[in-house]
Amino acid sequence: MENNITNQEPEKKVVYAGFWWRFLAYLIDEILISMVEWIIVLPILGVMGITIFSMQEAGISEEEMWLWMGPMMGAMFSVIVLSIALNWLYFAIMESSKVQGTVGKMILKIKVTDYEGQRISFGRATGRFFGKIISGMILMIGYIMAGFTEKKQALHDMMAGCLVIREEPS
Repeated sequence: MENNITNQEPEKKVVYAGFWWRFLAYLIDEILISMVEWIIVLPILGVMGITIFSMQEAGISEEEMWLWMGPMMGAMFSVIVLSIALNWLYFAIMESSKVQGTVGKMILKIKVTDYEGQRISFGRATGRFFGKIISGMILMIGYIMAGFTEKKQALHDMMAGCLVIREEPS
């Protein structure tokens, strides 16, 4: 007697994460990232403020103060570059990791996948992150698309070949 029973799991229905789920995950992530950024930025701003105050107290002329504007602008530029790098690495590393999502996405049980439901590479996650610039360029329409497309994809998801799915409880 031959046994024709296979031990296959029933196929799970894919539930795409819509605009509002994704937006909420993003808000959670931005709160976390902002806290880290402020820990880094506040000392830099403090040093800049103390420097300006000290120069004014020392009676340094306006012309001499302008000489300090270059280094201060360089420090601010460095802070901006550091912020972009921190955001990029956070999103790209987390979304390409085995958890397939950021802390906000994990809390809401959302994952970033390729079209086959597999984990995305760091390169694809990087492309997705920088694609968000294009998604936001014209009145955030690239983001809003997630509320209207069949698979709830934003423009940057389409460009990177990604889906954002929700894990449904069994």
